[in-house]
Amino acid sequence: MAWMRNSRALLAALCVAVSLAGAAARADGEEPKDCAREIAARVQSRYDGVKDIEARFTQKSKSVAFGGAGQQEMEASGVALFAKPGRMRWTYEKPEPSLVVSDGKTLWIYDPTAREAQEFPVGQGFLSGTAVQFLLGEGKILDAFTVRAERCTGDPVRLVLTPREEASYETLELLVSPASGDVRATAVVDLFGNRTDVSFESLRVDRNPDPARFRFEPEPGVRVLRANEPAGAGVSK
Repeated sequence: MAWMRNSRALLAALCVAVSLAGAAARADGEEPKDCAREIAARVQSRYDGVKDIEARFTQKSKSVAFGGAGQQEMEASGVALFAKPGRMRWTYEKPEPSLVVSDGKTLWIYDPTAREAQEFPVGQGFLSGTAVQFLLGEGKILDAFTVRAERCTGDPVRLVLTPREEASYETLELLVSPASGDVRATAVVDLFGNRTDVSFESLRVDRNPDPARFRFEPEPGVRVLRANEPAGAGVSK
């Protein structure tokens, strides 16, 4: 169960990162089909101009129950941090502590309660097909997504992004405040119909975080499982 929770956390981290940049809406009265591409272009411009982003987040996940008609709902919160090139850190505080962190070369998922950590190499193309690539300085939104706006008036404005190529999710929604230019919330729907909503607050940019925050060193006694290792091959540090 611990690994299931952390794998879901990793998926959420990769899918919602694109939403932490801001975008401004066009003037009232513009048709959604005409404004969506321009808003997306402004989001791209925002990414290109930001070196790092930190924000508090609240994540609500609704998972379709396998083999049944019911659904499982979970809520979590913590702090997200991203920095170019290719670095990210998701610190989950509630309901249980966990960590997803990458220095651009290695990605770790750590469950301190179980004292277990998963290690993955971050090779070329690792971010391909995930929304996080735009925040970390790779890819172009309009090249990778078809974009539509539900409407371009009022506050907030909702953009719906559908990946043009195979990805780990079906759609990504951005809820944009036209007054501030920030994204208030996102929603990700994966290929199984599971939905993850994330809202952000206390957004801070270009604070030059310590590079050590993107590294992870397992403490003594932590069981480490590495990608492509046979089952039962994990070692304790």
